[in-house]
Amino acid sequence: MRQVWTWPHVELSDGAVEAMKWLGLLLMTADHAQKYGMIALPGVYEAGRMAFPLFGIVLAYNLARASSEGLALYVRVLTRLLVCCVLASIPFIALGGLGFGWWPLNSMGTLAVSVGVMYLIESRPPFWKAKAATVFLLGGAMVEFWWPGVALCVGAWRYCTHPTGGALLLWLAGTAGLTLINGNGWAWASFAILATMAYGVTINIPRASRWFYLYYPAHLTVLLFLGFGIQSP
Repeated sequence: MRQVWTWPHVELSDGAVEAMKWLGLLLMTADHAQKYGMIALPGVYEAGRMAFPLFGIVLAYNLARASSEGLALYVRVLTRLLVCCVLASIPFIALGGLGFGWWPLNSMGTLAVSVGVMYLIESRPPFWKAKAATVFLLGGAMVEFWWPGVALCVGAWRYCTHPTGGALLLWLAGTAGLTLINGNGWAWASFAILATMAYGVTINIPRASRWFYLYYPAHLTVLLFLGFGIQSP
């Protein structure tokens, strides 16, 4: 009998998902501390390029494995991301370095746009393809990491939900786009970390979900006030 090729499924333990989340938080915090002048260490910027891909994969996997909760899950996660995006915008803008004083929106906005696209794909309202493409194009133009960041999240989610070559291609294309934006290839290391967590590591780490969203605006606020302290005579 002829065997039919099937794409491998992504399966992670709860501890592995949390480990990826914590690693992303650590890398992001160190990267932002260096970006805003708190520390100056070699390799921090490069390692920090892994943070967003890890967050995107964790978000995608969590939504895919909890698909039985229905569309309410997407609405709940989208709401949290939008609230945190707004809260983070105040310190994010105040820290400076943005075009027109505000652009692009922070990475919580990138994740929110991604979930918006996922919601439209999952719910399939009338003209859902056009609506999803519109959110992708317009939303992706407004947020950090732009369209590659959204493509990575949506591709990872689609692959975790329905493993296909097309979903993997979108995931890979998003990662390749991040490589161009970052100026290095560290975003690809997220695949190595994912493979290690899926097939080689068993970790038991308690789950911390709600405060995870609030950490992003909170740490930017702390960096802002620390920056004021450093600049004060």
